[in-house]
Amino acid sequence: MEIWINPACSKCRSAISLLDAEGADYTVRRYLEDVPTEDEIRAVLERLGLEPWDITRTQEAVAGELGLKEWARDANARDRWITALAEHPKLIQRPIITADDGTAVVGRTDEAVQDALARRKS
Repeated sequence: MEIWINPACSKCRSAISLLDAEGADYTVRRYLEDVPTEDEIRAVLERLGLEPWDITRTQEAVAGELGLKEWARDANARDRWITALAEHPKLIQRPIITADDGTAVVGRTDEAVQDALARRKS
């Protein structure tokens, strides 16, 4: 299990606390420092079953600078969104937990973190 976090994020800290309380075996990735590649973002999106715009923090200042809210949200625009996430990792929703069963969740709630924990290999 891996969790992508921003240590300044309260939701990330909460998810880590819950993982620790459950004795989960996980790796922390500070994705603002260890920036995911476009291929890694594609892989996580596949695991999440989401599109890049679904995990984009559109309220960030850089989102406004890029005009993301006006970008198309279709197959033709997908690579553009992924490039933006790789070039501006602050735009990536957090925390993202990759579960042992090959899936992933955006762990913004305790329920989502519990969902990831339920997917651990026994």
